[in-house]
Order: sequence, then C-alpha cells, then structure tokens
Amino acid sequence: MSVSPAQQPAEGKGTLLGHPKGLFILFFAEMWERFSYYGMRALLVLYLTKHFLMSDGESGMVYGAYTSLVYITPVIGGYLADHYLGQRKAVLFGGILIAVGHILLGVEGDGGQGGFAMNMFWLALAFIIVGTGFLKANISAIVGQLYPRDDMRRDPAYTIFYMGINVGGMMGPIICGILGETVGWSWGFGAAAIGMIAGIIVFVLGKPLLLGKGEPAEPEKLTAPLAGPVSVEWGIYILSVASVFGVAWLVQNHDAVGWLLILCGAGAVLYLLWEAFGRMGKIDRDRMLAALFLLALNPLFWALFEQAGSSLNLFTDRHVDRHFLGWEVPASAFQSINSMFIILLAPLFAALWVMLARRGLEPSTPAKFGLALVQVGLGFLALVAGAYWAGVDNATPAIFIFLLYLLHTMGELCLSPVGLSAMSKLALPRMLGLMMGVWFLATAAGDFIAGMIAANIGNRAEGATDPNLVTLSVYQSVGLWGIGIGVVVLLLAPFVKRLMHLDKLAD
Repeated sequence: MSVSPAQQPAEGKGTLLGHPKGLFILFFAEMWERFSYYGMRALLVLYLTKHFLMSDGESGMVYGAYTSLVYITPVIGGYLADHYLGQRKAVLFGGILIAVGHILLGVEGDGGQGGFAMNMFWLALAFIIVGTGFLKANISAIVGQLYPRDDMRRDPAYTIFYMGINVGGMMGPIICGILGETVGWSWGFGAAAIGMIAGIIVFVLGKPLLLGKGEPAEPEKLTAPLAGPVSVEWGIYILSVASVFGVAWLVQNHDAVGWLLILCGAGAVLYLLWEAFGRMGKIDRDRMLAALFLLALNPLFWALFEQAGSSLNLFTDRHVDRHFLGWEVPASAFQSINSMFIILLAPLFAALWVMLARRGLEPSTPAKFGLALVQVGLGFLALVAGAYWAGVDNATPAIFIFLLYLLHTMGELCLSPVGLSAMSKLALPRMLGLMMGVWFLATAAGDFIAGMIAANIGNRAEGATDPNLVTLSVYQSVGLWGIGIGVVVLLLAPFVKRLMHLDKLAD
C-alpha cells in the first residue's frame, strides 16, 4: 500500500537529522514538561518528611498515590483526544493545568500537617495529575503520527524524544532541587512552574511544524452544544477542572487509588480482549496479545525503578556520602543522575538498535523487556554490595548510587522508549491514543506498587534497631526477583515476537 505525502514527510525538505522537524518541537515541549515534573518529584518525599513532618511510610504512600494517578489519567485523556479534542488541543490544555498546579505548590506555609498550605498542596497535586492526563499520552501519540507504522525511524524517533524527556529530567532536579533544599521549598516549585510555562510557549509556537498531526478527527463534534451555550469542547474543559477536587481527595486516600487501579486495569484488559477476539482478524489479534504481554511486564519494571523518587531518595539523604569538594550535595540533585545517563546513552542505544537491525541481530522487543528487568535487579544488588562493603554503620560511597542508576538507566532504555514504539506499532490507528493511555495505566500500577514497597520499608524501619539493614534487605530481595523474572521473559521472547507479525506491518 502506498503512503501519502501527508503520512510520510519527504526525506530532505522538512526534516532535521532525517526526522520531521515536528519531532523536535515535541522534544522541547516535553523537555520543559519533564523539567517541571522531575524537579517537583525530586523534592516531593523530602518536602513531605521535612516540611509537613510525615512518616516515611505515609510519605511513601502519598508518593505512590500521586505518581500512579499521574499515569492513570492518561487513559481518560487519550480517549478524549481520540474521540473529541485531538492530541494537540489535549496537550495544550494539559500543560496549562500543570502550570497552575506548580504555582499552587509554591504556597509553603509554616510546616506541619493541616491548615491552608496543606489543602493547597493536595489541590496542587490534583491539578498536575489531571493536566498530565491530557498531556502525557497524547504528546507521545503525536510522535507516532509523524511516521508510517512500518518506518524504521520510529524506534530511533522515540529514543530521541525520550532523550528530550531526560534533558528536562536532568535539569529539573538540579535546579529545582538545589533551590528547594537550600533557598526555600517555594523557590524549587516556582522554578518548576516556569519550566512548564516555557513548554507551553514552545508547543504553541511550533504548531505549524506538526504538519497538521494531532488535530480532531471530527471537528464538528467539538462545536456541538453540550448544555445551553456551552459546547462539547468547553464542557470537557470545565468538567476536567471540576474533577480536580475529586482527584485531590483520591491523593489523600491511598486505598481508594488501589481499588481504582484494579477496576481500571481489569476494565482495560477486558476491553482490549473484547476488541481482540470480537472485532479483529488473526494478525491484529495476535498483535494485541503481544501488546498485553508487554503491558503485564511494565508494572514489574516500574515498581522497582520508581524507588528512585521515594525510598532511594531518602536512602541517599540519610546513608550516602554526598560530600563533593567540601560541599554536601542535596539529595534531590542525585535524581538527575538517571537522566544524565539517558542523555549519554540514548544516542548510543538508538544507533545500536539500527545497526543491529540492519544485520538482523537486533533483540526483539520482548527480549529487550527481559534485559530491562535483569538490569534493574542488578542495580539494587550493586547498591547492597557497596553498602556492605563500606559497612552498614558507615555512609555508602556515592559511586554505588551512580552504579545503580547506570544499570537502571540501561534497563530503562531497553523498555520505555521501546515500549512506546511497540504500542504505536501494535495498535490499530483508531486505538492509538487508548493504547498509549493503557501503557501509562500499566505504569501507574507499577508506581503504586513502588509506593507500597517504599511504605513497607519505612514502616519496617521505623521500629527496627538498624533501619539501614531493613532497607538493604528489601533491596536485595527485589533485586533477585527482578533478575529471575527477566530471565523467564528472555526465554519466552521468541514466542511473543511471532505474535507481533513484524513482517506484515506495511499491510
């Protein structure tokens, strides 16, 4: 089947480094959004324990509830973009809500739980959660729309896009973290707000370079009346802002978030199975089953990886030697290490996959997932070995935190950009936004489990004689589980690859 000019950009004119220029608009917009997200994320648990005086266990559950809701809402945002708004309008609206949330986080108060500042804190998290629901899945979906389904540049494009995420992820913890921990919490959160506003400006100015991608499939739906003079489009905006108050309640009620994840996850899986066996032919059904296999592995990886912002952040603050040239580096700044490694390694991985693909040696997508789980497990074992080598009563040398993040980053590069690309290849065009949303829903489950693991560490350590030993014991266990599951996935990878029917994507 031939590809129209609207579907595939010319190789010379209108491209940059062999890719559509719109990719780099999305790169910079997502970079600033991630600057704001990771800058705030690096401060969150420290802010909760040091400013609002929460216990480690409680702060871990708040962290898990927040980060999981950030990934649940893209399911709704993806659906609304697919059927009504289009991805571009959804991304713009989401960015505005996120900026409002970061501004509200600047209401610091006097500390301790309760009072006006605490209420503003919950409301701020809710604005960020709802805004991310509109932005996150849909900006990734626009990347996929710039390429035909069988274009070999898709994996490198998502890796380039992922590098943009991590430029922001590197700058955010350094700038927001240092400002927040040394000058004042509101300074750190204020810097995050400025970053998000910059992302909105880049996205608006770069609209022409998106080549009309991400626009509403049926624009007439948006102008249809919903209630009196209010159109469907404005109805979506108004109801979304109103939902912020319900989301603020959810962040404070962890059990409700857990049940929401179970219901949403079960509903998404049942719907995808109904699509696969009720409406699809054999090839698309096989691809959907392969996608479900990959989706099942996603939470396992992120449950371990997302200790970075919670228990690993507290471990770095309390048990790692952070002195460098006479200066004690704030613990939040260490959250930038993962992104630094992404920036260094992403181009190498992108080139490696292309080089191996040309020689017929590239690992399959499920094999890359298996490698990711093995590496995230090895990262924890490396930290545990370093801590015991230094002595559990002594500060762990910072080099072992760097080693953990190096292994975790290599695992992330084997899973996250590859997974985004796989969802865009395996999904039918009419389900692209939904599949991206379900991908982030699976990530939400991993984040919630990560919060439970962090809370478990905090609760067990609270009454322990040596809290450091408790943490290291849990890290050793999860590391071994990660390696074991990864090996099983590597063994199953050839069977799952056959279900993907990669040789027939052009059809």
